[in-house]
Amino acid sequence: MDEIVLRALSKWPNVPAVYGWLSLDRRGNWLIKGEKISNPTVNAFIARNYERDGEGRWFFQNGPQRVYVSLEYTPFVYRAMNADDAPLGLECQTGARVTAVSGVWIDETGALLLQTEHGVGLVHDRDLDRVVYAFVDQSGKPLSEDVLSELMQALQDGHAAALWLKHGVANIKVEPLRSEEVCGRFGFQSRPGAAENQTQCT
Repeated sequence: MDEIVLRALSKWPNVPAVYGWLSLDRRGNWLIKGEKISNPTVNAFIARNYERDGEGRWFFQNGPQRVYVSLEYTPFVYRAMNADDAPLGLECQTGARVTAVSGVWIDETGALLLQTEHGVGLVHDRDLDRVVYAFVDQSGKPLSEDVLSELMQALQDGHAAALWLKHGVANIKVEPLRSEEVCGRFGFQSRPGAAENQTQCT
């Protein structure tokens, strides 16, 4: 967190939290009351001070006040930073680069989800074409377009498939996953609310 935020927390430790104002959409945009935040300085400030609590609720620490984030899908959205057919490079909406991918899933809608050192996140839909080049078979070899399409459809239908994602020196098995299972499996709340004994601002 920013030093100014840490100082504010120590000075005013018991400011009521805010719920229902800030959200993160499927393309990594921060929104206030449904309106996209276009100011790059504000976006960067939110990204630097984005954390999660022990109950799986993600929040932005705005000085002494905790602003909880409603998630349209996942707490992170990953962007492909590589050129077409170059080795896969990833970055999340906070600007942090990805060094390790430990899990890969395709849900029933065809969305691609990754587990990295930052957390679970959705791959931005506009970047899927650049990620396609990283799909390989078990031996690490590229797949034809027809075979890849069949394997991805099988995963989307909830079936196991012989598909891996190459990231760095690792090949990670791609698994099927239902979207309604994501919050429970990865331990986060998509619509955080206050506990009964908590004071809150709305």
